[in-house]
Amino acid sequence: MDQFIDVLDEKTLASYPQQPHGGKLVNRVLAGNELDEARNRAKQLPIIMVDLEAVITLEMIATGVLSPNEGFMDEEDYKSVLTKGRLKNGVVWPVPLSFAPTGDRNQQVIKTLSVGDEVALADETREPVAILKLNDIFHYDREFRATHLFGTNDRNHPGVDSIYRRMGDTALAGPIQLLRRVHWGPFEDIRMEPKETWKLFYTEKKFKSVGGFITGANPLHRGHEYIHRNALEELDGLFVQPLVEMAKREYTRHEFRMLSYRSVLDTYYPKERTILAPLRVTYIFAGPREAVLHALIMKNYGCTHALIGRDHAGIGDYYEKYASHTIFDEFRPEELGIDIRLFHEVFYCTRCSTQATGHTCPHDEQYRINISGTGIRELLRYGVLPPKEIVRPESARIAMQGVQPKGFDENNMAISPVGKTINSIFPYYLTRSRIGGPKRRKSLEVEELTIEDLETVITDARDNADKIYKDIFEEYSYVSDTLRSAQPDWVASTRESIHRQQEMVVEYLEEKVNKALDKASDEFMYQDKSEAERELEVARKIFDDIPSPLRQEDLQYRVWNPLPYKRYRGSDED
Repeated sequence: MDQFIDVLDEKTLASYPQQPHGGKLVNRVLAGNELDEARNRAKQLPIIMVDLEAVITLEMIATGVLSPNEGFMDEEDYKSVLTKGRLKNGVVWPVPLSFAPTGDRNQQVIKTLSVGDEVALADETREPVAILKLNDIFHYDREFRATHLFGTNDRNHPGVDSIYRRMGDTALAGPIQLLRRVHWGPFEDIRMEPKETWKLFYTEKKFKSVGGFITGANPLHRGHEYIHRNALEELDGLFVQPLVEMAKREYTRHEFRMLSYRSVLDTYYPKERTILAPLRVTYIFAGPREAVLHALIMKNYGCTHALIGRDHAGIGDYYEKYASHTIFDEFRPEELGIDIRLFHEVFYCTRCSTQATGHTCPHDEQYRINISGTGIRELLRYGVLPPKEIVRPESARIAMQGVQPKGFDENNMAISPVGKTINSIFPYYLTRSRIGGPKRRKSLEVEELTIEDLETVITDARDNADKIYKDIFEEYSYVSDTLRSAQPDWVASTRESIHRQQEMVVEYLEEKVNKALDKASDEFMYQDKSEAERELEVARKIFDDIPSPLRQEDLQYRVWNPLPYKRYRGSDED
């Protein structure tokens, strides 16, 4: 009997609309007698201590999240992935799975190991998590990995920095056996493994298509919603996976991010078609390559479609704006095996009164509120809820609790300069006094913006973001409604008052022109006839410019149907 229980039998799997990457859903989780025997064996093996990131990776491999990989890559696979984005057998794989332990004690153990040996991998409890069967031991070149994976050796790049902090000089490769899963804390009850999602999607819910969406360090915003709703118009299901655990400290803490998602999904999404589950994964910070990895992870969870936003797994300015889109041009659709759906940058257009992209909205940035995940996070850090047009309050309220550090220092500054935060979400503010408003005589500089500017722009957005289109609609409805009882009577009354007032002005000036002298006796005290006539001309033009009051009797001319309604209803009566 196989020591691993089959996750899905071949016949069942073949009936599903998706297949795991590489054709087999890997399962390296020991069970039953084999597990008992392996645990006893592990006590006799040399031990290498591993950190939390390694533990997470071990569990991902063992449960099939990273299929077809069954362990850490040997040198040939490792270099092939870095240089070609593929395993040595040609299967697409963008990011190497490597294991190069650090620490003096670990180094001493490594020196005693040979190909063919087994070694126990233990976490901070010193209890074995997995057994690694060595099929290769090779020199680990950190610079080679950084250059090929990230395109840079800059230690300011978080992925590069992680390599130099976490990786040693010798890599150990081979298949693993998982001895125990690590408890996921508050996520334990809602965690899902691939073996569960495949059955949920295709056996229980009978879906024919599922869109996967992996999201990182920021709370759910309405750019995410735009992508989700577009997908749900076409696909049977939506599988949302916020990344949890391995986030930088200044990000929104993962417990709060997860709850922000749950709050919005519970209220605004179709419950039977939307599944939420945490994805416990190590942050690789690999930009476009990580976007490909996430697509393959979605595939291994059973998704038929991968929903990829503009800045998926982006890292600052290290990559082109749409690098996470163009990288998919390097692979044929059939070798990826999952339908990639790419979405452009989403913003809220106050003129369109909806979320939009540059492909769907013709208006320029004077009407836009940008949906920047980083900017939203920094607004929360400054202690203010972002405009409802870009983040729902159900999401922002919870996420704000999880942003640390919170507030700003003695110079009114947080981690990101306030000017940078303002510019990322409210690009119009530098050149216009308010959203959709007039241009400033002199543009503002990002570096000059202060916390007072943040207060001003937030207030402006709250007051006017939904007012622009509302005002436009009110103007259209006033001149269009023939059912005048749908319009407030005070508007017509006010316009009638203005008309009467201006009529009086015109009447007075007409009389003034009639009495005016051709030549004034004192040009500083009196007007001559020509100046009075110009004054009257302006008054008459103002009268013409006053919007007309509209009442029911004024609009009878618009009713032009020649027959009574009973004739239209098919009656032959006269």
